This record gives sequence, structure tokens and C-alpha cells, in this order.
Amino acid sequence: MGSETPLPKWASTPCIMGIDEAGRGPVLGPMVYGCLYCARSYQKTLATLNFADSKTLKEEKREELFENLKADESIGWSVDVIDPRELSAKMLKKNKVNLNEISHDSAIGLINRVLNMGVLLTEILLEYSDQSKGIMRLMKENGGQVYLDTVGDADKYRIKLSERFPSIKFVVAKKADSLYPVVSGASIVAKVTRDRALREWVLEETSENMHRSFGSGYPGDPETKAWLAHHKHSIFGFPTLVRFSWGTCTSYYKDMVEVLWESDKVDEDVGYGSSGKQLKLSNVGFGKAAKRKIEEIESSGKGR
Repeated sequence: MGSETPLPKWASTPCIMGIDEAGRGPVLGPMVYGCLYCARSYQKTLATLNFADSKTLKEEKREELFENLKADESIGWSVDVIDPRELSAKMLKKNKVNLNEISHDSAIGLINRVLNMGVLLTEILLEYSDQSKGIMRLMKENGGQVYLDTVGDADKYRIKLSERFPSIKFVVAKKADSLYPVVSGASIVAKVTRDRALREWVLEETSENMHRSFGSGYPGDPETKAWLAHHKHSIFGFPTLVRFSWGTCTSYYKDMVEVLWESDKVDEDVGYGSSGKQLKLSNVGFGKAAKRKIEEIESSGKGR
């Protein structure tokens, strides 16, 4: 998703990129990582576009800014939408992948995606002539720069990224979405994409009396808690909209039916008792795969 092809001319000049996420905390729906990139020469103009941390803006303003940045031919963007089932599966597998690692992997994936498109985020090697010595020299010149809101320890995260991408300069900071316009723009991309995904989420599970009044999706929201209580299934757990690995769901498991069956082969991705029998199905959600319907413009971009 995003403005990924064809590559604009400005992308072959030194560029900056911001990365941010939306939906890290909710028990419902996907987590979305978004990035925004532009030429370094466009940085001053970017600061005048009124981007801000998406959490400080009303939904109508976020939508307006998102449409504006999509229409701006000097800006590129992309997103990574992480399904709630993927989040829970990784966090509950035998070799657990925690939320910070999932976040890091998503950010790294976006960097790789943008680099593979040909956007210049790396240092530049320039050849110049040293006439006094009659030789040619190579000189490094600052190229692109990537700004990120920290996930975990900022210094450790920056070192991890620098080891993976040694030719890119990284700035990792707390509240980066309120400090750097390029990260603020990425925050808007991520938040609007997640909001639209939730609005268009199709509940395909076949249980009776299902509804979409799930509130904000955050664990402390009474409406979200009521929705979870109403939509739990005694055998099959929760709908696929739910991140069933979240602690919020644990209190509902006491009402679940324990399902046991013999198994000679232990699957590393699910929890087993010492006897090799798979225990509860309360961890798996239920029904058909829920479809996320995101606007066509987000899947094709503007063709930039």
C-alpha cells in the first residue's frame, strides 16, 4: 500500500523518512506501521503542512491531512498492516516474539521496502580529483536520514537499526511524532489507515447477535469490555478481530470449554501440556477469516 510506483525524480536525491505506528495498545484490530518520505530539500516545506502527532488531532483533521499528503507529488508513503491474528500467534508461539520485536521488524520492513524502490536514504559516495597529488578520492556526503519514535530503549533501537543499515543515519527519539514533521506525517498515515481498516472490518463469523459497537478497542474502555463479553464463544474463543493474546482476554477463559485430543506431534506454535495433548481452543478465535477492506486508493497509491 502507498505511493510506491513509479519512482519520482526527487527520490534519487537525498531523502528523509519518518516512521510511526498506530494501534499498539488496543485489544481489537490490526497494528499499523506507516512511513512518509520526501526529499531533504522539501523538509522546510513539510514543516508548513500542519502535520502533528495524530493523537492530538480530531478524526476529521487527520482525514483531511491524509488526503492532502496523498495528493502531494513531493511526498511518498507506505504502510504495514499487521493482522490481530498474526500479533497473537507470534506472541503465543513457543519461541515468543514480543510486541517490541514485532514493531522493530515492521519498521525494518518499511525501510527495506523504500530502499528497494530506489529512494535515496543512504550516504552518497562522491568521486573528486585531488589535483595537487594527481589522484582521485572518494568522499562520503550526507545522504538520507530516518526518524523514528522509539520502541523500547532509544539507544539500543538506534544501534540495532544502524547495524542493519550502516549507511543510513538514524534519529530515534521519544515523542518523535511531535518533534519531527516527517514522523508526524507518518503518524497520520498509520492512524488513518488503522481507523479505516476498523470501520470497514467485516465480521464474517457466524455467531448470532454479533454487532460492531466495540468502542475504542482499548482494554480500559467499558464498551470494548462489554463487546468482548458478548462475543466470546465457549469453544472457539473470540472473533478474529480480537488480539486473543492480550491479558484483557484472560479473564474470559475461565468460562471456556476445555477441548482435549490426542496428538503424537507437538506443534511448536501452540501451547501443549506435558502429555503432548493440545489443550484449550480459547486461543484461536473462530469463524471464517475476517476481511479487512481498505480503500482502493490505499492499495494502489497515486502512482508516484
